[in-house]
Amino acid sequence: MPVPTAPPPAERAQIAAWVERVAAAFAQHFGLPPITGRILGWLLICEPPEQSAGEIAAAIGASRASLTSSMRLLTAGDLVRRSTRPGERTTYFCVDDDAWEKLIRRRVAAMASLRDITGDAMALIGPDSERAARLRGAHLFFGWLTERFASRNH
Repeated sequence: MPVPTAPPPAERAQIAAWVERVAAAFAQHFGLPPITGRILGWLLICEPPEQSAGEIAAAIGASRASLTSSMRLLTAGDLVRRSTRPGERTTYFCVDDDAWEKLIRRRVAAMASLRDITGDAMALIGPDSERAARLRGAHLFFGWLTERFASRNH
């Protein structure tokens, strides 16, 4: 496999700034630690697309040890896939092209299960009771979401 050439310093600085933007966005919107967002940002823009932990650590300025919990989080959530190459002991990480779709589909499925739970609660306390008012909004939303995305399944 050919070794990629490093981008010029100006491009490296732009890439580093973009990776930091990704880290900040994921921290703000999803509560992820900045290092997790940096890993994700790097894996979205790096070349080659598969990177070892050492390559990721060097690229984002972190220690390999500091990557461990973030890599576990990203692989468990199926945002990042780990792989090995025949004859090598190194583990490589990459973001699959369909990672975002898989993530959102799992979230929608989770919302669908909440619809069942809110429906059970309304049946338990009565769908027209004052106590059910809080549940009704959630139940209607989860139902709308489920129906909206059901037509988009493969």
